[in-house]
Amino acid sequence: MADDSSLPAAEVLPPPITAPAAHVLRSNGQRVNAGEKLTVAAYDFRQPIFLSQQELTRLRLAQEDFIRYLSARLSLFLRMELSLQLEELTLMPFAKFTATLANPTPLTLFKAEPLLGVGILALPSPLALTIADRLLGGRGTTGQTARALTEIEVALLEDVTQLMLEEWASQWQPEQALQPLIIGHESNGDFLQTSAAQTSLLVLTLAAHFGECREQLQFAVPYSMLEPLLKKRQGNRSQAIACVAKEQAPAWQPAYDGITVPVRAEWPAFELSLREIFSLRVGDVLEMPAAQLQNTHVLLNGTLKFTGAVGLEAERIAVTLIKPLTPGDLHHGNSDGRTNA
Repeated sequence: MADDSSLPAAEVLPPPITAPAAHVLRSNGQRVNAGEKLTVAAYDFRQPIFLSQQELTRLRLAQEDFIRYLSARLSLFLRMELSLQLEELTLMPFAKFTATLANPTPLTLFKAEPLLGVGILALPSPLALTIADRLLGGRGTTGQTARALTEIEVALLEDVTQLMLEEWASQWQPEQALQPLIIGHESNGDFLQTSAAQTSLLVLTLAAHFGECREQLQFAVPYSMLEPLLKKRQGNRSQAIACVAKEQAPAWQPAYDGITVPVRAEWPAFELSLREIFSLRVGDVLEMPAAQLQNTHVLLNGTLKFTGAVGLEAERIAVTLIKPLTPGDLHHGNSDGRTNA
């Protein structure tokens, strides 16, 4: 029989490690209570949100005037109705925008001096060919399939694209005068290198109806390019709101002169039992603290508004108003200002 001392000692396993409870902190550094329910939402750090939904909606509404003026100018220039409607205004990465472009798509690269950055005007090939046909004296119809534009067609369309860019720049005139410049052309979005892949673009998508052609054109501008203008616009809007609020400050109207308001002064003296009240007789004296005179309640139309002090003024009893009362100072449960028993 083998000696037990020759057997290896049983390996003692360490106790299991218990992970500490996770702590969730708010943005201000405060710890979230353990029983509090939290809502977890996904966030893509590659596409940061620069504009809130409210700011995007406000900017979308501001584009309506630009679209209306652009549609009118293009219709006059082409001597044929070209209607434009706002489809979408959104932020998206540069790589995602170029991936949505069909191949080929006539792309016009432009700058808006003195802003930094390069914008893109994407004009679908069918719409570009239809406009070129109209510029050459046609009826604005084309049965050709999408194809890359020739150099002559690109040069022919430059007057139209320059007009579109000038109208786009004019919408920012209240913030800063811009000079749009065409710096190049491209037909394939895969070859664009005007921005980094994750650069956020503010993309304005318009539905264009020109004769039998129904297409979408897009203005895509880096957000960093427009950020100074957007900040100026938000600042101007805040100043305008402040001016309107100042102009609409309450003012006395002569029509108020004849309105009468009942005024009453009273003291929250003390409480009596029902037996004591029934025992009161004419001639009885009710004692009140002298300091109570400094705590007189003044009611306007039954609503407690001020505290004051009672005194004499030219042989008449008067109340000096000490301070107005805010809703937090009101401890009276009744509308007439009297304390609850």
